[in-house]
Amino acid sequence: MSYQHQKIAETAQLLKKRLAELEDKSRILRSVELRALFDELKTLPPEERSGFGQEVNALRQELQGLVDASRDEAEQPPPIDITAPFGVNSPQPQLLSTEQGSRHPLMTELEQILDIFYRMGFTAVESREIDNDFNMFSTLNFPEGHPARDDYDTFVTVQKDKEGKPLIAPAHTSTMQNRVLKQLKTNLKKGEPIAAVIPGRVFRNEDLDARHEHTFYQLEGIYVDKGVNAGHLIATLKTFLQEYYSKELDVMTQPFYFPFTEPSFEFALSCPFCDKKGCHICSQTGWIELLGCGMIHPNVLKAADIDPAEYTGFAWGGGIERLVMMKYGIEDIRHFESGKLDFLRQFS
Repeated sequence: MSYQHQKIAETAQLLKKRLAELEDKSRILRSVELRALFDELKTLPPEERSGFGQEVNALRQELQGLVDASRDEAEQPPPIDITAPFGVNSPQPQLLSTEQGSRHPLMTELEQILDIFYRMGFTAVESREIDNDFNMFSTLNFPEGHPARDDYDTFVTVQKDKEGKPLIAPAHTSTMQNRVLKQLKTNLKKGEPIAAVIPGRVFRNEDLDARHEHTFYQLEGIYVDKGVNAGHLIATLKTFLQEYYSKELDVMTQPFYFPFTEPSFEFALSCPFCDKKGCHICSQTGWIELLGCGMIHPNVLKAADIDPAEYTGFAWGGGIERLVMMKYGIEDIRHFESGKLDFLRQFS
């Protein structure tokens, strides 16, 4: 090691030690020792200046980083104890360590669900947690006076939109259909389909029990192209479900009614736990009702300026919690929003 390199190393060691003792750590950048290194640069032969200067600058940048880190640490607010107070004789709860935290199971499973649809050619568009009457109802062919528009069924806010109508906490991810159809309709002109899935949190005025929650996650799916029919819808959902549950499944549809699809179906799959023999999870029927779906109503396509005489499509919407409950045998949907540590530790 040359004399100059050794001097830089010794100075670096000295300054780092002194840095820990300084209250105003920025003073280290104005230290005599650091200035002396820069002054020595002028005394060196031209051929040695470049390498020496790079090393001195590297040391200054390292010290600057340490000063910035200490400043950021000092500006951090003190931690807040969010745990509830306990009685003197009460046992302390076993809390989750911040070093051993884990993702919520819903987010882990949602990532896997989206990955399957990515591989099937779908793109993902995030939903929103507040919306207006136009996207929630009007674009989805809900007529005026429909019961779903009443506030006893849907959560509304005191805040109003530009038309003076109250903003709404979406009850379904279908509230994004019109936006996605308009956003991606240029695909149709290029000879490509509209293929999108829309995950999001939704809110409903529900009586809570083991299978119903007022707040849960839903996944919407949209596919539009020329010549699309209900067979494509059933094949798409069956392919996804078999990939998600990693086993062959039978599916079943039965007629239903939704304002935004025609025809509309309830979609059920054979119970992956008992293979249609009947168990407590499928209420001994061998089948589990999973989601609503159907062919997109012509009025919904028209609202997005898509000609229903030229293009057809299908859509579906279902709860993500229900998929996850079936996959892991979870008996109560309320666990997901409860913050119960015993439940979350199973997925850590």
